[in-house]
Amino acid sequence: MSALPTVADPQTDPEPVRLGFAGRAWRLAAAGIVLALLLAGTVWGDDDEFPFGPFRMYSTRADPNAAVVSTRTVGLTPEGEEIRLSGGEVGLRRAEFEGQLDRLEDEPELLGLLAEAYAERHPSAPEMVSVQVVQRRFELVDGRQTGEFTDRVLVEYVLEDDGS
Repeated sequence: MSALPTVADPQTDPEPVRLGFAGRAWRLAAAGIVLALLLAGTVWGDDDEFPFGPFRMYSTRADPNAAVVSTRTVGLTPEGEEIRLSGGEVGLRRAEFEGQLDRLEDEPELLGLLAEAYAERHPSAPEMVSVQVVQRRFELVDGRQTGEFTDRVLVEYVLEDDGS
């Protein structure tokens, strides 16, 4: 006959290992550093410092009377008509594109790649003579559009004539 397992006697259980002074000091220091980084990020940080900086789009409120800026990319035909090159038209997400604006200002010839991508996806599309990155500022009053806006061309790249 086998013996039934017995419940451990609470008086004979081993004592828990207690953290020493040095271990407590390290944990307290690490917690203090993380809290200091979070506080500094909250006060002075920006989106790039996340998770130690706030996501401004969630942590701040926009002025209801400030202009709203929208960036778009267009190709221009010889007649001056705009062809939208933003978003799915060229296989690039808006945030990905807007994250490269500084680079596009330094290297406008990269806009030619957008024109090529558009032409590959839309073979029957009209010919383009240039590509522009345009920022449109919509004026607001009390959070509502006034109907007024201004356009500013940030970057323009004139496409080479392929002779066809």
